[in-house]
Amino acid sequence: MSTETDSTLSIASAQAWSAFRRSMPVAKKWAYFDHAAVAPIPQRSFDRMATWNEQALYEGDAVWPRWSAQYEQTRSLAARLISAHTDEIGLVPNTSFGINLVSEGFPWQKGDNVVLPAGEFPSNVYPWMHLADRGVELRTVPLDGVRVCPNRISEACDSRTRIVSASWVGFASGYRLDPYEIGQVAHDHGALFFLDAIQGLGVFPLDVSRGSIDFLAADGHKWLLGPEGAGIFYCRREHLQTLRAINVGWNSVAQGNDYNRIELNLKTNAGRYESGSQNLVGFIGLLGSLETLFEYGLSHESNALGQRVIDITDHLVQRLHQLGGKVFSDRSTDAIKSGIVSFELPGCDSLKAKTALFEQGIIVSFRGGRLRAAAHAYNDESDVERLIAGCQTLMSRR
Repeated sequence: MSTETDSTLSIASAQAWSAFRRSMPVAKKWAYFDHAAVAPIPQRSFDRMATWNEQALYEGDAVWPRWSAQYEQTRSLAARLISAHTDEIGLVPNTSFGINLVSEGFPWQKGDNVVLPAGEFPSNVYPWMHLADRGVELRTVPLDGVRVCPNRISEACDSRTRIVSASWVGFASGYRLDPYEIGQVAHDHGALFFLDAIQGLGVFPLDVSRGSIDFLAADGHKWLLGPEGAGIFYCRREHLQTLRAINVGWNSVAQGNDYNRIELNLKTNAGRYESGSQNLVGFIGLLGSLETLFEYGLSHESNALGQRVIDITDHLVQRLHQLGGKVFSDRSTDAIKSGIVSFELPGCDSLKAKTALFEQGIIVSFRGGRLRAAAHAYNDESDVERLIAGCQTLMSRR
């Protein structure tokens, strides 16, 4: 982090980041830079899930109403997070599930097409590829380096384009696109826009009320700091009747718990996509994660967490350059930066380097043939210096 940035931090802000760090016990042992893969959970999430486990052990479903209430709290906070209505939020197992709700539920006709940038994570490719036997074409748009170019997206669209789908942040490069801009490109062509938000939601603000984003999915186990198997799905109200509900079950219908009333009366909200029993302990854990993130500044209006992540990763990039490392992430403007930094160390095999860093208590990933460091807002300069020291050790062994 630059000296200039340091000088602008208020004492209150510094104390808040320190408190956030203390709420993440992982920081006591690891320099953890793998939030783009699977994040550690905060203490509050652990406490909520531990309480659930104890209740499940000693009380069974006698306390189910409490669990159900917490489940709905998770929905409410997820809606607040992106400025959506609770009716527009479905609680789903993962991002892939959310993408499939759209890919399998949309009323396709032979000759329709989907437009997708190159370099997407497989979860945002396979569901669209799977439509080929229905006569739906997948159009993949080349990147401009690591950038998603709105003009190229526009050029790939035509009157038969039904959906444009893209990741908010590239999982390998860390490039962060403007979702409102890409959404507007889709709308200009009469198409809808699906956002795979998993690599940005939890640190950067997002406001779906602006109207450009029609569908969104994000599992909670990355930047939202939640457990695996608990994510969110957003469907704009006006499209709830567009998507055919799939995996329909007892929890999809309005009468829900009335098991003797068999009527296919689907819920009028996104709960229609929650077919059966849910991962209650996971969503209760996600509730704790959301509460923690809201406490330290997460909202659809504030970029406090996002700016903190940019500051930390800027500092990391600076230190890597000083070390002679090569950074592949586009860091030219704050608007396209994310928590992901893709890099290589001179003379070092990146896959072997990942393993060697792990042995030194530093966790990074190997993606796209390179090292990937993914910092969250509770990371600090000491974590960066541990990573740099580990890199120096590797380079000294060449």
